[in-house]
Amino acid sequence: MKIICIGRNYTKHIEELANEKPENPVIFMKPDSAILLKNNPFVIPSFSNDVHYEVEVLVKINRLGKHIQEQFAYKYYDEIGLGIDFTARDLQSDLKSKGLPWEKAKAFDGSAVIGNFISKEDFDLNNLNFKLFKNDSVVQNGNTANMLWKIDELIAYVSQFFTLKIGDVIFTGTPAGVGKVEPNDILSGKLEGEKMFKIKIK
Repeated sequence: MKIICIGRNYTKHIEELANEKPENPVIFMKPDSAILLKNNPFVIPSFSNDVHYEVEVLVKINRLGKHIQEQFAYKYYDEIGLGIDFTARDLQSDLKSKGLPWEKAKAFDGSAVIGNFISKEDFDLNNLNFKLFKNDSVVQNGNTANMLWKIDELIAYVSQFFTLKIGDVIFTGTPAGVGKVEPNDILSGKLEGEKMFKIKIK
C-alpha cells in the first residue's frame, strides 16, 4: 500500500507556518513502515526536539485507478477515516531552508496514525467536522469545507502521477492548530463526533 499525503490544503494552516499558498496540491509520500501499529504508543524519535501532531481526514482507495476524472472519483473509495501526520518540525524547517525533500521529517517510522474507517454514505464529504484532542482539550478543529482542494479533486489530481491501488490511503491535509507533543500526552481524534483513534505519546 501507499500513503499519499497532501500538504498545505487549509489556508489557515498555510498562514500559521508562514508558507506560500500553492497553485496545485502539494504531494508527499510515507512508506508503509511509517504506519503506527494499532495499540502502540507514539515514541518521540531521538532526532527531533519538536514533533508536531497534524490531524487529517483519510480516504481509503477501493479500486485500481489512473488518470481518474473528478466526476468519477467518488467511485474509488467507500470509506473515510481520521489520522495523524506526525512531523519533525525542526528537521522539516532545516530541510526546507536548504531546498531538500521532507521525507526524513515526515516519513519516519511511526509517523502515520491511521485510525478507524467508516462508510462515507451518511456524510457530506464537503462538510465534515473533525477534531483532535490533546489531554481532553481540543487543539485542532477542522471542517472539510475549508479545504482548498476537495477529496474528489485530490483523487483526480494524484492519479495523474501515481496509479492508485486497492488499500492505498490518502491523507487530505491538516487544518490550523498544529503543535508540539510531549511525553505522556494523550491524543484522540473524532470525526463527526465518533472517536476514531486514541494514542499515548512516549
